[in-house]
Formats: sequence, structure tokens, C-alpha cells
Amino acid sequence: MDQGEAISILKDAVFTALKLSAPILIVSIAVGFIISVLQAATQIHEQTLTFVPKLVAIALVLLLLASWMMTTMSDFTQQIFSMMAAS
Repeated sequence: MDQGEAISILKDAVFTALKLSAPILIVSIAVGFIISVLQAATQIHEQTLTFVPKLVAIALVLLLLASWMMTTMSDFTQQIFSMMAAS
């Protein structure tokens, strides 16, 4: 394995991690923003008011996208193993 292959593997690993974490982070940020706007409008500043909706939203995203996430990770793992076998 030369330096170019190692950089390519690292690039693919970072891209896969970003691709897998992006839906969860985007939903968490969106729910947090909506709750923050509601808290500012109603003057209710309760910590659990932000935590529980984020938890529920993230759980729903994980339930909806779990198969896609597993397929993506499986494809990446197979790519790494095939590169190892080719070396």
C-alpha cells in the first residue's frame, strides 16, 4: 500500500462517517432550533424541553434510516476488505 491508497482510504472513511452522521445531526439541529424559537417566544426555559424532543427525533431518524446506514457501512467494509485482499 502506498501513500496514495492510504489517503484514499482515509478520505473514504471520513466521507462515510460524515454521510452517516449528517441526517442525525441535521435533525438534531433543526429540532433544537425550533424548540429554541418556541422557548424564546413563550419565555419557558426548561432543559428537558429541548432534550426530550431531540431524543425522540433522533430515535425516529435512526429507525427510519437504520437499514441505509447498515448498507453504507457494509459497503465501506467490503471495499476495505477487497482492497486488503488485492494487496
